[in-house]
Amino acid sequence: MITLTTDNFEEQVLKSDQPVLVDFWAEWCPPCRMVAPVLDEIEAEHGLAIGKLNTDENPEIMSRYGVMGLPTLLLFENGEPVRQIVGARPKRLLVQELGLTR
Repeated sequence: MITLTTDNFEEQVLKSDQPVLVDFWAEWCPPCRMVAPVLDEIEAEHGLAIGKLNTDENPEIMSRYGVMGLPTLLLFENGEPVRQIVGARPKRLLVQELGLTR
């Protein structure tokens, strides 16, 4: 899992040649902590690149993409957000909503 910041967001996400799921989270957010281990499993099982962006430390990126609630997951492809999921979900639903089912 990649730790994203304002400084590396463009390089790690927008210029990536593979899809990247960005997890917008904060330390004080219990649902964010609940979804973190699920994202670790999804990354391991599906090979999806996942980056975590602490919104308290990087509010400008949160604002740029209109993130209003946490956790928010944005799937980027070719530098553009193509899917958004707001709120914690069970793994099965996350996999389905991200289009990772086989």
